[in-house]
Amino acid sequence: MSNMKTLSQRRAMRNRAKLAKASVVRPRLSVFRSSKHIYAQVIDDTRGVTVAAASSLDEKFGKKAGTDVAAAGEVGKLLAQRAKDAGITDVVFDRGGYIYHGRVKALAEGAREGGLNF
Repeated sequence: MSNMKTLSQRRAMRNRAKLAKASVVRPRLSVFRSSKHIYAQVIDDTRGVTVAAASSLDEKFGKKAGTDVAAAGEVGKLLAQRAKDAGITDVVFDRGGYIYHGRVKALAEGAREGGLNF
């Protein structure tokens, strides 16, 4: 089990090292997924400020949202709307060591449909 944790941490560090160069120019869309919910936020690393955030726990979704792919897509669309309201259209996608598949992919596609470019 500890070996899997180490591999996950190494993937996340490798991914963030590549993003460090690009996130100076553009904000970073960071994803966190738990077994029950999915969370995403747009972070301006130069100022150290979260510009926009959304999760499946938002009151917009009520109790119907959960762990499925459809909920992740809706979270991506909501985050894109909030980021556009804050004046951000271009971001760098930080999958945080998660494989680009399933809920992470659905969130990214929802954010793209909502108008974010990455």
